[in-house]
Amino acid sequence: MKQVIKVVMPLAVTILIASCGNNGTSENKQEKDTAKHEGHDMSDKSSSTGKLSVKDDKLNAVYQHYIHLTTALINGNAAEAKIASNAIEVGIKEVPGGESIAANAAKITTASDIEAQRAAYSPLSNDFIALVKKSGVAGGELYVDYCPMALNDKGAYWLSANKEIRNPYFGDKMMNCGEVKETIK
Repeated sequence: MKQVIKVVMPLAVTILIASCGNNGTSENKQEKDTAKHEGHDMSDKSSSTGKLSVKDDKLNAVYQHYIHLTTALINGNAAEAKIASNAIEVGIKEVPGGESIAANAAKITTASDIEAQRAAYSPLSNDFIALVKKSGVAGGELYVDYCPMALNDKGAYWLSANKEIRNPYFGDKMMNCGEVKETIK
């Protein structure tokens, strides 16, 4: 135990000193970026940025933010969902046919809680899925997932880069509720 303390304490002090004195450095920015993405399912991010891409470059850029939003909702992180939806709102303006997505992204950004964000996520997802289907996928596969219990048993869809169900409408409450309804290749 004493050996662990001898190793951990100097390391902790060094990190504390380094973080306090570097407010404007790129290293501190990198730490903030890392903290910003803490808790995300990076398997979605790596799948979406590696072999998988949407054929339309502008829509592909927005897709990255859509995955960020989905992950934030899965994790129940309302603040992170606001950041992602704001990025969607800005980016989708460059994509023809994205007006409805921008409007729903704005609703997520201004929503007062995670449940309101999840409700606005459904129409955003429906419109986003339609645009992705129209564009097509350049590599890999995307899955259209469906949860019949979402939105008070009305049901709702979302897009995922993984076959494994990770439900953004319920998060930890019912993480695996849903099924793959369609595969976009």
